[in-house]
Amino acid sequence: MPARRKAATVAAVGLAPLALTVLAGAPAAAHGSMGDPVSRVAQCYAEGPESPRSDACRAAVAAGGTQALYDWNGVRIGDANGRHQELIPDGKLCSANNEAFKGLDLARADWPATSVRSGSYTFKYRVTAPHKGTFKVYVTKAGYDPTQPLAWDDLDLAHPVATATDPVASGGFYTFSGTLPERSGRQLLYAVWQRSDSPEAFYSCSDVTFGGGGDGSTPAPSASAPSKEQIEDGADKSTIEHGGHGDQDAGTSAKPAAESAAGPAAEPVAGAAVKSPTPVAHAPKAAGATENLAETGGSGGTAYLAMGGAAALALGSAALFASVRRRAASGGRHGR
Repeated sequence: MPARRKAATVAAVGLAPLALTVLAGAPAAAHGSMGDPVSRVAQCYAEGPESPRSDACRAAVAAGGTQALYDWNGVRIGDANGRHQELIPDGKLCSANNEAFKGLDLARADWPATSVRSGSYTFKYRVTAPHKGTFKVYVTKAGYDPTQPLAWDDLDLAHPVATATDPVASGGFYTFSGTLPERSGRQLLYAVWQRSDSPEAFYSCSDVTFGGGGDGSTPAPSASAPSKEQIEDGADKSTIEHGGHGDQDAGTSAKPAAESAAGPAAEPVAGAAVKSPTPVAHAPKAAGATENLAETGGSGGTAYLAMGGAAALALGSAALFASVRRRAASGGRHGR
């Protein structure tokens, strides 16, 4: 094979997979946390990461720093795939075994709490990027002691108080119904959101009081979720506003393809995802999968933009190959 034609072939073969790499390695937006009853991390973010009002949130900042609160929507495991109890040890449920969020695991009875009653309850999950998947919410068993580290055995895993698959996101929330059992005093609700278009899962702890206390303890401060304005104001300080997906390890995210090709950029914070100037499509499933990108729950527009970019690269590589081949053929004729 002539040298020019061989070079053209190498270019075409090399650039075509690059188009797929750009799509597969592209970062996408992240994610959410329970908004009602408000999760610990969202509550502390609402108080203000730099100067929280409650003793519990101040202790959480002292233990884990303020960044965890700015990253309130990222308590997650990237490759969970339903293996929640396998990957999260007792005592670390609220942080999902992520060192960056260890302040959320503090065992104390003064976390700000939402007042609830037994019976039907409408849950609202604050979402910053929608995904297909299933929500399950569990409540602690009667006799739960908030001054002891939360263990899996503290939860009534056999009877989730709410289960919802693919609810529709509206107004910044997933809203779904459940039923709270008979309980009294301080309890905790543990929410697991397992995506179906990815192995990624999200976790949150929401402190609640049944019947306004009733256990003789000092009432905890009332909980309150962050407003839309507060979320927008702190977005520029989040390290996971736009997080990578795909086959990343738990607690980490894939680097953008451009960085992988050009070499490392600034080293990201451990456990945080790499920021991107604009949200783009989620990484596709492995070859042979049949996922419809329109079913990921993300923005259809960004998905098609990313697909279009990949297609453009593929077409560009084909055009380059054809152009070089024509030049090579022309050069061969002129040389004869």
